[in-house]
This record gives sequence, structure tokens and C-alpha cells, in this order.
Amino acid sequence: MSARTPFGQAPTSGERAVARHGWAQALVTVVGGLLAMAVVAALGLWAAGASDLPDGAFAPVVAATVVTAVGGIVQLSGSAGDLADTRAALTVIPLSVTLTGALVVAWGFLRPLRHRAVAGAAELAGWAGRIASLWLLALIALTLAARHTFDIPLGDDTLSDLGDLFGASPSIGFTTDVPLSVFVGVVWLAGVLVLALLVSRGAPLPGGLLRFQTSVRPAAHAMVALLLTCVVIGVLIALVVAATEGHPRETFAVILLGMPNLVWLALTLGLGATWNGRVEGPFGLPMPHVLDEVLRTPDISEVNLRTLSEYDARVWWLLVVDVVLLVAAAFVMAARSPARIRAWQHAVHMAVALVLTVFMICLVGRVAAHYGLSVLGLGDLGGGLTGELFLRPQLWGAIGLAVPWGLVTGFAGALLARHVRRRGEVRAGKGG
Repeated sequence: MSARTPFGQAPTSGERAVARHGWAQALVTVVGGLLAMAVVAALGLWAAGASDLPDGAFAPVVAATVVTAVGGIVQLSGSAGDLADTRAALTVIPLSVTLTGALVVAWGFLRPLRHRAVAGAAELAGWAGRIASLWLLALIALTLAARHTFDIPLGDDTLSDLGDLFGASPSIGFTTDVPLSVFVGVVWLAGVLVLALLVSRGAPLPGGLLRFQTSVRPAAHAMVALLLTCVVIGVLIALVVAATEGHPRETFAVILLGMPNLVWLALTLGLGATWNGRVEGPFGLPMPHVLDEVLRTPDISEVNLRTLSEYDARVWWLLVVDVVLLVAAAFVMAARSPARIRAWQHAVHMAVALVLTVFMICLVGRVAAHYGLSVLGLGDLGGGLTGELFLRPQLWGAIGLAVPWGLVTGFAGALLARHVRRRGEVRAGKGG
């Protein structure tokens, strides 16, 4: 194994070659990230039944799913002839696809930088710029491919014949806002690369930023570990549910498309946060069923531990799970920090990191979907085609709750890590 380059020593010729001629590595990183996202999206959509979409819509739907996974904007449009009117909108991020792409891209970004202690800002910017340039071209191609239109069956033969007679057979299409989607996708990439540098202990930083790594890196690593642990727990529970209660195909669709959406929502609920939402019509939330029951009311519903416990008292276990996970994350943060960091400083670092994490979950976890069809102003002709679903957080309440949770668990984790040998700590030998 190669040794790290000591501080202040010039990089080797091989490292300079990577710095100057990294286009091949950048291409592998970009293609690998997008290919992994496309495979996960395709398998998830297949499990959800999207392979049965008419008119060859499956491939464009996969492309649109990848675009939305990096924050891109997919616009829906409908047509039902001169006598009918349609309205459609969809806002959701398939976070399983997002997480897969982020992990692959981060690994590809960090791999050429291994075995280094320090890297210049120009070198890091050049390496990130090569990846971003290829990512930009790939995003443009992907957004152009993510567009399609297909017909929606009205139901029985009578409704279908009436639709054909009056020219009111509905169709729905989707396309992408290319400039905005590409811009947001590049911002997403920048966030992934920056987070990769913050999380990895072995990734080199410019000399001017080294003073921040003792406070930022352990907290960032702890939060990423917390989020990934939630996903792993959610996948294990989903597999048990699929094995014991059936519906394996639907369960795998949830795992491959939206498992982080569910488990990160559960993480905020365990903190005491409240989300507002409503489900009407054919839309629904596949898992857990209790969430669909709370939201399927005439008015806007509140989703929190209290309302969920009215349908299933086991949701109070989310509180216990959050305590265990957050204390464990705080312990990891303290164990990775220098010994000179005091307990109250760990508490502050944990609080700030948890606030940012909850803020991120509230931004990416929002869901909104709507589809409506009316003929001559008579409303829902298709009998169940019109529906609405939305779920959004009470943002400031969730952030406010994250502060005391972070302070308390951060202090507890620091106390638990007191007897763990950490960086910067010198222990006396037998003669001392």
C-alpha cells in the first residue's frame, strides 16, 4: 500500500498525471453514477408496474426518474380533446435513486485522491471541473430523452367509446425543463462532491481549510452514517414484511425508489416533528399503510407521533429508535474528533449538524401529485382518475426540535466517548 504524501512534499509523478489527465477517470465516474441510477430506477419502476406503460414509455420514464433524482424538473401535460380539460402536476424525488448516484459519484471522485494528506485548491477544482463538464453533457442528453406522451384508458368499453366519439380520450405527457434541470443537476453534483470531501477522513483538503476539519468532518461523517443506517434498517424491515405478509414486488418498488423518503420521514417524526398532508383519489402511499390512513381525510391532516399512534401504537418505538441512533451518531462524532474538543463543544457541533440534516430532509422529502380530468365541466368522467396527494413539513417546528435533540445527544455521546482513545490524545506509558 502506498504511503500518504507528507505535508508540504510535492506529489509524485503518478499523482500529477491524475491531476492533469483525469478525463478517463472523470468519464468512469459520471457514467458509473448515471448507470447505477438508471439501473435502480428501471428495476424500481419495473417492480411498480411501469413496464406495462403504453407506446414505449418505459425508457423515457426511467430517464425522467433519473432527472428528478438529481433535482431536475419534470413537467406534466395532458390532453383530452376539445371538450375536455386535464390538469397534472408531480413533485417528488426518488431518494433511493438519488442516494445510489451520490454514493457512486462520491466514490469515483475520492478514489484518485486517496493516499494524499493535502491537495491544492487548484487541483481539487480541476478534478471536480472535469467531472462537472462531463456531467453537464450527460444531463443535457438525459433531459432531452425524458419526454413522452401516452394515452390513458378510461375504463370500461362504454366510457372508452364515449371518449372516442367526443374526442375526449385523455392522454398525458411529460417533458423536462432543460435549462433549470441541468442547472439544479450541476448544483446537486457540487453538493455531492463537497459532502464527499467533508465526510471522508482520508480525503485531502487545501491547506487553508485544514483547521475546519476537526469540527466539520466528524459531524458530517456522523450525519451521513445516521442517514445510511436509517436506510439499512428500513430495507431490513421491508424485506421482513415482504417475506411475512406478501406483496414482494410492491415492497421492492418502495426499496428501489423511495426507501429514504420513508425512513428519513420517520426519523423526523421520532424527533416530534409534524408533517401536513392529504390523500384523495387513486393516489396512495404504498408503505406503511398507517400513513395512508392518517392522510386520507376530507381535510388537511397532521402527521406526527400522536396522530399515527391513534391507528398503530407501535409508532412510539420511533422515539426510542431515534434516541439510540442519535446517541450512537454523537458517539461516533466524538470518537472521531480530537481529544481536546470538550463535551459542550460536541453538543454544539451535534446540534448544528442535526439541524442541517433535518432541514435537508424537509426539503427533499416533500411530495405533491395531482391529476384531474373534466368533460364539459362535469368533473371526473373516468371514475377515479382525479386525485391529489401532498405531504410537506412544518419546517420551523422540525428545525426547532432538532436543536435540543442535538445538544442532549451530543453531550451524551461525548461522555460515552471519554474512554475511547482519540486523535491528539497521548497516554502515559507504564513508567509515567
